[in-house]
Amino acid sequence: MSLIHGDPYTLEEDRWHKQTTNMRKTLSTDLYDFWEVDVTAPYRRLSYGFVVTGYDGSAVFFTEHGVFPLEEQFLTMANNYFRMPFFHEIDRFKAPQWVKETVWYQIFPERFANGDTSNDPEDVLAWGSKDSPGRQDFYGGDLQGVLDNLDYLSDLGVNGLYFCPIFKAHSNHKYDTIDYLEIDPAFGDKELFRELVTECHKRGIRIMLDAVFNHIGDTSPQWLDVVENGAASRFKDWFHIHSFPVHYTKTADFEVAKDMNFDTFAFTPHMPKLNTANKEVQEYILTIAKYWINEFDIDAWRLDVANEVDHHLWKKFAEACHELKDDFYILGEVWHSSQSWLQGDEFTAVMNYSFTESIINYFLEHTISLEKFVSNLNEQLTLYRKQTNQMMLNTIDTHDTPRLLTLADGNKDLMKQVLAFLYLQQGVPCLYYGDEIGMDGGMDPDCRKCMVWEPEKQDRNMFTFMKQLIAFRLENQFTLSEGTLAWLKIDPDNGILIFERSTPEECLIGIFNTGDQPIQEDLSGEVSFVHLANIQKNQLTIKPNGFVIAKK
Repeated sequence: MSLIHGDPYTLEEDRWHKQTTNMRKTLSTDLYDFWEVDVTAPYRRLSYGFVVTGYDGSAVFFTEHGVFPLEEQFLTMANNYFRMPFFHEIDRFKAPQWVKETVWYQIFPERFANGDTSNDPEDVLAWGSKDSPGRQDFYGGDLQGVLDNLDYLSDLGVNGLYFCPIFKAHSNHKYDTIDYLEIDPAFGDKELFRELVTECHKRGIRIMLDAVFNHIGDTSPQWLDVVENGAASRFKDWFHIHSFPVHYTKTADFEVAKDMNFDTFAFTPHMPKLNTANKEVQEYILTIAKYWINEFDIDAWRLDVANEVDHHLWKKFAEACHELKDDFYILGEVWHSSQSWLQGDEFTAVMNYSFTESIINYFLEHTISLEKFVSNLNEQLTLYRKQTNQMMLNTIDTHDTPRLLTLADGNKDLMKQVLAFLYLQQGVPCLYYGDEIGMDGGMDPDCRKCMVWEPEKQDRNMFTFMKQLIAFRLENQFTLSEGTLAWLKIDPDNGILIFERSTPEECLIGIFNTGDQPIQEDLSGEVSFVHLANIQKNQLTIKPNGFVIAKK
């Protein structure tokens, strides 16, 4: 495969159609091979076409208008070529440098630490008093608890805090917002939050707030006005209401209803869906977006249920945020392919759930083959531009999913292997609170247990491992983020997976034994990270669930 390219206005003069640039095959899926080449465009515009050569040596010219014989008459037709008319700076995707250099730590505020008992909600339970928390339980976690434990987080090495919602809400999870402009009183107040942001920034820790603008809580003043006044409510057009008065039929499950005459998140009557095409709703959301940046200097928004909100609003949202901070990070919750949100004028990145799913399917659930696993990862990497891949948030577990240790059936060696693999990938890793000390938990609410603070109940070996892994990630961020990926060995019979990430200056090699027998591999280079492996000179014996990372 080779490329023919040049300025669209100089084809006849420069005859650049007679010059080809060889391309390199980079990644492959079970359907496609992907080829790349780096070229420059001095005049900020580009025409290009491809010469595709078959195994038999025959070649064709692949263009915007299809496939043609590789002949002069077709090579000199200017309108045949794919074209990038002009590279406008305002249209370029902006990749904030600090994001690439971040390891996030996700905090579910109600369960991280209770630093101030004076603001505990009514009927608060003693910290960690139940093995499995109930959906309606409160334990008193708050922002003071986070502030009190910044030394712990700094020692762990994370440099970004991703908070589940902290705004005033009825529930313990706070995704049923009452007021986006107020801190929930059970978490503290704005002065406390301002102090927390300031102290985090002093330590080089960035702050990302979670907000859900797809829906609002059913105890919000806007929705209560609709319930009371029906069609006469000034907020009736803030929602998707099909008739008045609003109603639904309760079911045994508090979170689900039927016969609703208004749109909601899923079938949850307590989360009526906002009409984000409404001008007043738009202004309300944009005011919120700017308020927390202007007043508290937050660094990022994580947007819940982002794929169910219209693109029109997200473009305005991104513009409003970036006017205040050029390097602001906007992260969308999208569980599927996300190209339409990642063109540079909406989200910086999305939560990389498809990537996560492939890791879980292979390492933890064993539902796909090693070849399919690699194909899936390659497919994800080729969906988006490189700058986007560098911004994607990579995590295995969250407040919405079972914890990693539970997915690993309590196998901590397997948990470590999965985390090591994740931290070697392009994108920014995120650690769910408590994983670093070996907490477990099933599907929510079980994954939202109170953080364990008693040292004797913590897995300190896991903490040391995570501290070393985070440090390794941050020390080698440039190679892991900017480096080219190459799969060196894919051996499904023995579960051997070897890959490298390389720049002209450095190469990192990861060797993973995902099989059930020890493997032996030759090694050349400085060993940087070892888990369950014996090394004798340049010979490695790697146990099952083991890995080695080496530098060349």
